[in-house]
Amino acid sequence: MTDRVLVFDTTLRDGEQSPGASMTISEKMMLAEQLERLRVDVIEAGFPISSEGDFESVRSIAEKIRTITIAGLARASKGDIDRCWEAVKAAAKPRIHVFIATSDIHLKYKLKKNRDEVLAEARQAVAYAKSLCPDVEFSAEDSTRSDLAYLARVVEAVIDAGANVVNIPDTVGYTFPTEYAERIQYLRSHVPNIGKAILSVHCHNDLGLAVANSLIAVQNGVRQVECTVNGIGERAGNASLEEIAMALRTRKDLFGIETGIKTEEIYPSSAMVTNLTGMIVQPNKAIVGRNAFAHEAGIHQDGVIKEKLTYEIMRPEDVGIKESKLVMGKHSGRHALRKKYEELGFNLSDAELEKAYILLKKVADKKKDVFDEDLIVTVRDALRIAPPVYKVKNIQSIAGNQVIATATILLEKEGTLLQDSATGDGPVDAVLKAVNRITGMEGKLIEYTVHSVTHGADAVGEVFMKVDFGKVSFIGRAASLDIVDASARAYVDAVNKMIPYQMALEVHNGKK
Repeated sequence: MTDRVLVFDTTLRDGEQSPGASMTISEKMMLAEQLERLRVDVIEAGFPISSEGDFESVRSIAEKIRTITIAGLARASKGDIDRCWEAVKAAAKPRIHVFIATSDIHLKYKLKKNRDEVLAEARQAVAYAKSLCPDVEFSAEDSTRSDLAYLARVVEAVIDAGANVVNIPDTVGYTFPTEYAERIQYLRSHVPNIGKAILSVHCHNDLGLAVANSLIAVQNGVRQVECTVNGIGERAGNASLEEIAMALRTRKDLFGIETGIKTEEIYPSSAMVTNLTGMIVQPNKAIVGRNAFAHEAGIHQDGVIKEKLTYEIMRPEDVGIKESKLVMGKHSGRHALRKKYEELGFNLSDAELEKAYILLKKVADKKKDVFDEDLIVTVRDALRIAPPVYKVKNIQSIAGNQVIATATILLEKEGTLLQDSATGDGPVDAVLKAVNRITGMEGKLIEYTVHSVTHGADAVGEVFMKVDFGKVSFIGRAASLDIVDASARAYVDAVNKMIPYQMALEVHNGKK
């Protein structure tokens, strides 16, 4: 029978402590609901005594989320524990998470107490929390720099006092996997009542070892892992939930352990955390990075086309990503280029493919990113199709908190002026809808960024947008003193790139 490890998510507590990652109560609730869909076992919703806002968010989450355990963090003091209990007591499955430091460094410089005093406080805090809540977790802060014999005494005492879960955190990301394994083995063999509690780990990533340490702990009998979505958290962050979940799933042959995580919700969870915190995931981030399932090297592309298992140990669909990507670049091969053109709707002859391949290499040597439009320009030039072009002549927009946003746009096409109006959720949405009415296009905005090109109140703003037209997407760019004007021009830029694609497709497929 497969063993099970519990996933304790602390994105809303430790993750939110990342500089600049704070969330509003409504944003925390939104993320808590997503974590419920992800099927984590425990949500550490916050540190109730730290602020009124944190208290309210923990209480709101405890009242709303009914299928999983909701925990609040508390120092080993009556005031903290009372406040925590007030916040979590409405939960269907409440937990009080009590912590105190056990390393001599923390005792001397932070707590200014001796070992016996801290041991007594830990025992008393757990006993008091247990009198309020049936589920109590204890964490020995900075446990990986604590004296092992003393740590064992503390663990034994808090289990006697009623702790259901005992966490052995690598608070400062100091330990190495071999050391961590030895520490856990020592506790399992030197704490007489260790079998009465679930062992947990909470690893930080200061040396880049948080996931490795978490996994070695699981191999040595730990059955709760504390982690965050995208690995966000204090300093270099925490162990990454998605990496732990997929490592256990992908290497089930090695671990023989599973989680309750619904892995298809991993990418949506990652995207939500990025959107709520503004902390962008690095492109090469394992599991959820933009390049995690992307292939540019020709040998890799050829292998993936023939059999995905050659270079993919996981299916992108399993983590909620639609499909892997063949990225066109200077390392790409002919097989991948042919497949990419087929996705765009072109069935190229061998001669056409060879010409496109040579042109791709020239383009890729001059720019970092090769977009769909670059590939389509190649086909367009080969077929000598002159694309029709829309030009923006005039824009008028009305917006405000008391009026419905309305935009009117005047476009020129081959000497003819075309005008239409539309309403929208804002002036940019309205002007894009007006362009759609004139051109007959239905583009979907999938990326939209604005940045200032110059400084001051009269700064020029540049708009970058990626527009999805179904099979293909195009990049539109424009700059203006007015953001609505720049947005309209960028969108029309993308539309103008879509038109030759349609024409090239018609001509190419017609001649076949």
